Amino acid sequence: MTNIYIPESAMAIVAHPDDIEFSCAGTLARWSQAGARISFMLCTSGDVGIDEPGMTRMKATEIREEEERQAANIIGATEVIFLREPDGLLVASLELRKKLVREIRRFRPEVVICGDPTIVWAGDDYINHPDHRAAATAALDAVFPAAGQSHLFEEFADEGFLAHKPRKVYVAVWSAGEVFVNIEETIALKVDALRAHRSQMRDWDPEQMVRQWATESAKGKEMLYAEAYRVVTLVDDETWERTSYPTKNQASWGTGAKRSPQT
Repeated sequence: MTNIYIPESAMAIVAHPDDIEFSCAGTLARWSQAGARISFMLCTSGDVGIDEPGMTRMKATEIREEEERQAANIIGATEVIFLREPDGLLVASLELRKKLVREIRRFRPEVVICGDPTIVWAGDDYINHPDHRAAATAALDAVFPAAGQSHLFEEFADEGFLAHKPRKVYVAVWSAGEVFVNIEETIALKVDALRAHRSQMRDWDPEQMVRQWATESAKGKEMLYAEAYRVVTLVDDETWERTSYPTKNQASWGTGAKRSPQT
């Protein structure tokens, strides 16, 4: 099915800088343009991702976090959070789940976007990065059931962060998508956001590949470019509408990436 749903808020949870831009940036840009609050949640800072002589992990952290902030500004994110877990060694631990639950309860997203933890093989020349799988597993475990259960991690209530069950989970998939978001009007922003990751793109321009992937996702749909998802609805429409959850019509938050206490 094609998708015109616009949430009031969305949080993307990924492993590394540039993961959002490769997977769901077109969708987030579209939602941001419609007034949604957007949170970028990076489990690591990609600090082992610059393999150059003389490069240190501290310097790489500075470079990659700044690149992500620039990309987030292009997309229209409200905030960027770095958890600074060890790059290349990410584990879907209870500690990581707890950190994600805290951020979900703080930001209270209507939608959480994450990767698919079941993807291992991707053709004959790539194995899905273990950090990608770990971040996706941790995100799903944090979303359900932990974030919505008030008697788990009760100490967050002392900070004013009460239990929150997101309305939907969008799982970015590489094939066999069920929901397709039209990104015709935001694919240029997706490309520009990827270009902001200069330490990773180097002399390669990602535009041709991004447009090819988005064309393949949109094949057979009434759109030129799409991003594909599997969507799980945790709170049905009727229940969501009659609860106290805010709607997009009540949103009054601005855009533009800003630093969190962790950055």
